[in-house]
Amino acid sequence: MKPKVFIAKPIPQEVEDYIAQHCEYKIWNKEEAIPKSELLKEVAEVEGLMTPKGVITKEFLTYAPHLKVVSNIAVGYDAFDTEAMRERRVIGTHTPYVLDDSVADLVFGLLLSAGRRIVEFDRYVKEGKWEKPLDSREFYGKDIHHATIGIIGLGRIGEKIMKRASAGFDMKVLYHNRSRKIELENQYGVLYRDIDDLLRESDYVVVMLPLNESTTHIIGKGQFELMKNDAVFINCSRGKVVDEQALISALQNNEIRAAGLDVFEIEPIEKDNPLLKMNNVITLPHIGSCTNNTRFDMAMTAAENMVAALTNQTPPNVVKELQDLVK
Repeated sequence: MKPKVFIAKPIPQEVEDYIAQHCEYKIWNKEEAIPKSELLKEVAEVEGLMTPKGVITKEFLTYAPHLKVVSNIAVGYDAFDTEAMRERRVIGTHTPYVLDDSVADLVFGLLLSAGRRIVEFDRYVKEGKWEKPLDSREFYGKDIHHATIGIIGLGRIGEKIMKRASAGFDMKVLYHNRSRKIELENQYGVLYRDIDDLLRESDYVVVMLPLNESTTHIIGKGQFELMKNDAVFINCSRGKVVDEQALISALQNNEIRAAGLDVFEIEPIEKDNPLLKMNNVITLPHIGSCTNNTRFDMAMTAAENMVAALTNQTPPNVVKELQDLVK
């Protein structure tokens, strides 16, 4: 008998067909997110759950007594209560690697847009304000080539950003990471800095950190005060690694020049958030992985993780806190 699974969002037909070969399944095929009450009904009899950024708590697990695996269609899994999952011996998986290049591309899209004020001046032209040559310094942007970029978090995506910065834009690359990457320093000439020195020296500061207790609000008032007054701040990792009120204050007080943001402390961003009214801030709706190819690869990876867990194989992408469950 095939294991029963529930898929909590629409997925490509090829991925659905793959799951059908191995599992008996039901799927939520509506674009809007599945209501929590509906999800709790659906997980009552299943062994596998495939979900986008699922919130898995101890209470949730009481509604899913047969659950063996939760397959996250995302890299981040800070919504997993891994201790509760370990107690119930529920494996958690995610989808690393497949979105690294897409997120790195978006980081540079934000970096270019904020540095050269592309979005701001697109709006300027469309609103009919371009009536004479822009000779005044008030219209100047900030060069990307040969500038200094500081990357906080040189993981997989951080490395992709580093390579684009170094090889594509001849940037001086500084980085901060929990552990130094001597091989990358030797190969690419990147330079390790502690966070404070990185912030002082960088023209562009890019944060690429996971969210955990040690990284929550790691960038706050003190860190923005260290940055150059013309620095550009980019965050495409997790909103809560930044104290958003401190960021707003830094922008309002001209302590930094601009920001490009794909993530926020509260998502969707609240409509009265001051960031939405600032011309020097680019706000995106958490779209780092939103390309056709990447989203297909994420769905297929999540499906393969789930099927492996339910067919007595070792899933290739078990989250690190639960890897002891498959050893």
